[in-house]
Amino acid sequence: MFAYGQPLHCFDADMIKGGKVVVKTMPDGTPFVTLDGEEHKLSDRDLAICNMEEPMCIAGVFGGKGSGTYETTRDVLLESAYFNPTWIRKSARRHGLSTDASFRFERGIDPNGVIYALKQAAMLCKELAGGEIAMEIKDVYPNPLPDFIVDLNYEYAYGLMGKNIGADTVKSIVTSLEMKILEETAEGLKLQVPAYRVDVQRPCDVVEDILRVYGYNNVEIPSSVKSTLNVKGDEDKSHKLQNLVAEQLVGCGFNEILNNSLQRAAYYDGLESYPASHLVKLMNPLSSDLNAMRQTLLFGGLECVAHNANRKNADLKFFEFGNCYYFREEDKCPDIVSGVSSSRDPEVIKHVLDAYSEDYHLGLWVTGKRVSGSWAHPDEDSSFYELKAYVLNVLTRLGVNFGALVFAPSRNDIYSKGIEIQNRGGKVLAMLGIVSRKIRKMMDVDAEVYYADLNWKLLMKAIRNNKISYTEISKFPAVSRDLALLLDKGVEFAEVEKVAYSTEKKLLKEVTLFDVYEGKNLEAGKKSYAVNFVLQDETKTLNDKQIDAIMNKLIANLQAKLGAKLR
Repeated sequence: MFAYGQPLHCFDADMIKGGKVVVKTMPDGTPFVTLDGEEHKLSDRDLAICNMEEPMCIAGVFGGKGSGTYETTRDVLLESAYFNPTWIRKSARRHGLSTDASFRFERGIDPNGVIYALKQAAMLCKELAGGEIAMEIKDVYPNPLPDFIVDLNYEYAYGLMGKNIGADTVKSIVTSLEMKILEETAEGLKLQVPAYRVDVQRPCDVVEDILRVYGYNNVEIPSSVKSTLNVKGDEDKSHKLQNLVAEQLVGCGFNEILNNSLQRAAYYDGLESYPASHLVKLMNPLSSDLNAMRQTLLFGGLECVAHNANRKNADLKFFEFGNCYYFREEDKCPDIVSGVSSSRDPEVIKHVLDAYSEDYHLGLWVTGKRVSGSWAHPDEDSSFYELKAYVLNVLTRLGVNFGALVFAPSRNDIYSKGIEIQNRGGKVLAMLGIVSRKIRKMMDVDAEVYYADLNWKLLMKAIRNNKISYTEISKFPAVSRDLALLLDKGVEFAEVEKVAYSTEKKLLKEVTLFDVYEGKNLEAGKKSYAVNFVLQDETKTLNDKQIDAIMNKLIANLQAKLGAKLR
């Protein structure tokens, strides 16, 4: 009945098994065939209209096979009902069905108009089809829905609207919207809002309705703007640095992308670093492609890479700032897990979100060729080392102290090979590497993709106390010394760097690996590192005695901690 906004269903009465109609839920997985011939599995959260043997309709959504009327139909049963909008919306999304009925029920119909619409339909059947009304109306309405009671304060309404429109105008508009005035005082009104207005349950909803009728264009824009002075905080600093880094990356040829925080949960199947159990899942997703919150920026960027590569644009550099979201069952409040306390308990409410967290990240993607089609330079593929340079430049621009960083191999399974940049406490500030073949295949990306993930939140903490100051270039020269170290093959350069910086924290400015040798004239299982050390005192010139003392200390620590030998 479009005239009244009340969906109806017409059954062939002779096809209702048992001669009774029952509204109930069915066991999870109950097979059900809709009128269009498609088979669905009912959930135990789907309301079903059933006969005495089986379901006939998904209530408020779609009729089932055999629930309609046919050429042989002689007797019909008219059904008119009110269903909870939330239940109907969830059932419609769960089964991927969108019908005129579900559209109306999802938005709330008039529960008091059910009988009237049914009577009108019956009268039309009698008048137009020559039917006969054979029974009394069967009305099952155990818990009538009350109208909504809303207290509207005039000052609140005027403040929210931005204009004093007068009490008489307010009363006139609410009356025209079928709201009853139960009480009236100098301060405001007590209103009774019809039950079918499910979108009007709060004072702000009533003000919105009043303003809609009054006209937004009739509210004048004030000539003055009131504001307060705010002290810049960490968020302001973070935002400023984001713009600074974004400009730097754009200058390096990057393009900024912005992806949906909702992703496909299937992306995380089989991942150890980002397990599916840590996903923040949606209770009522629109589709399986958008059913969980992202744990990493990686997959959104790979979708962009695949999209561009399929359109013959394969040489790409992307960056994105965005939040990532995590759920950890073990962090849940014990009372919530056990159900000991009420969900309304203030102490429990404080800890409802303990299991959920979010972090702000910066993602970088590099793929394709670094140089292509240049007359001055041969074509050159992008590489991991190119990405590493971009990451280190970003850290330098932020003012990160490299002496406090540790470079270590990454065990994250999104990479086939990768490294992590950690602070002294072991927290990962950034990681970068080559995206694994398995993930690239899943995302339909053929070319190598180099991806870096910077934990922006931790980086802001790392530089929180940094003060930017400008000093003259030192007048005193730096001193360079080289060491040829014989090490076990399993020793990484990051370990050499770590030992060196922990040995001399003040005067050691730089540690560089410039040659690696493995082969003849070396002991089995050994390799040779040629390492350069740069020493500088900004207040005076270093003498040989000081330099030798530092180098001897470095050699002693390298020998003791890494088993190094001088060549």
